[in-house]
Amino acid sequence: MGMNTTRSVRPTDLVALVSLDGRVYLNEARTWERLGQRPEGPRLLDSGIGPWLPFASRRRTWVYVQRQTIQGLVSARQRANRTTWEIDRLIATTNAELAVTDLFEQVSAAAAQAGVSRIFLRLETGSDCSAAARRSGFAPYLQETLLRADGAVESTPLPVDVLAESRQAADAFSLYRLYNATAPEGVRRVEAPTFQQWSAAAEHRGCGRVQCDYVVRRSGEAIARVRVSRERALVRADISAHPAAADAMPGLIDLVSGFAHATRPIYCLVPSYAGTVESTLRSAGFALDSQYVVYMKRTALPIAAAKAARSRLAVPNPIAAV
Repeated sequence: MGMNTTRSVRPTDLVALVSLDGRVYLNEARTWERLGQRPEGPRLLDSGIGPWLPFASRRRTWVYVQRQTIQGLVSARQRANRTTWEIDRLIATTNAELAVTDLFEQVSAAAAQAGVSRIFLRLETGSDCSAAARRSGFAPYLQETLLRADGAVESTPLPVDVLAESRQAADAFSLYRLYNATAPEGVRRVEAPTFQQWSAAAEHRGCGRVQCDYVVRRSGEAIARVRVSRERALVRADISAHPAAADAMPGLIDLVSGFAHATRPIYCLVPSYAGTVESTLRSAGFALDSQYVVYMKRTALPIAAAKAARSRLAVPNPIAAV
């Protein structure tokens, strides 16, 4: 083994990982369930040893080792299906860009071997890992703003001709149509050019004791989607709204605040192209918390070696032999 190496985490790394837990290292990867968490916590092993090991969870984890000391760690997990991953842990104990770049390359190689075609990553704007992500082939394609409300939120009920219902499996294609009507072509081309890729790229929304997923319709057509998850100390939400649904926006905020009850703060993640959503949230009492950049990398899937085909001719072709 050389002086520096990047490899999958091993059971023998437990001692080294525990020793790192004596200090706080920022997890640069900002998945949905980490939105609203402050950079100073949690610590590296916030959820115990098990989730870091491949035999104990579905997470794939790698470490960057320098002189037998762990200098960085990255982990990836599946999104909606096995063709799409997202990086959910990215921790560097050193400022060396080489460590982060090697970790990204290891994730990419493993993803290709596993048949994964795309890897997503969300970083806070200005993250120290941004340059390494770009050099490793992660292309930024979307900016997002996280808004926060700590007090009362101004809202009004939905218009009488608008109905909000819990999302059903049969709503998938209508929600994909809503996505196509709201996201610009440049984002769709990278994130979800087809229904299958849109389904596969769905980000985890499983965090929170209480959750809801509303489809909002007018005259039977989906004009908005509202997702909310409530924990003890915070609420996370996101709102997708058709450009023609501006009059329903205060009612969509009412859905969020009603589901939140008295829990505060409320965080709402807004993509840069959803200007009406952002302006309405700000008017209702939300303010800027943080900003993010979303990256995506397409992996080069390995091509299976061609197999020699057996000839069906039992004897040489007499014409070819002339």
